[in-house]
Amino acid sequence: MPPTLSVSEALRCIKGNSSKWVNEGGSLKAHFEWQRGYGAFTVSESMVETVSRYIENQEEHHRIKDFKEEYLVLLQTHGVKYDERYIWD
Repeated sequence: MPPTLSVSEALRCIKGNSSKWVNEGGSLKAHFEWQRGYGAFTVSESMVETVSRYIENQEEHHRIKDFKEEYLVLLQTHGVKYDERYIWD
């Protein structure tokens, strides 16, 4: 991502374009839309392969630990302050 593009602008484009693509594709019976918020984290070049494998196996991984639990652990592990009232829609 170029340094001139803000995270919020990048996510607006990604969410908007992917929602349009999914909904116009007709493969879902219900209308798809993203939640209002987002979390953004950087990944060092040395961890790209590890993160890619995690994404590929995410469905299996979330059978053991759901997304909400995993997200809170990630925030806590990295010392990110948060108020849980504002994390979930």
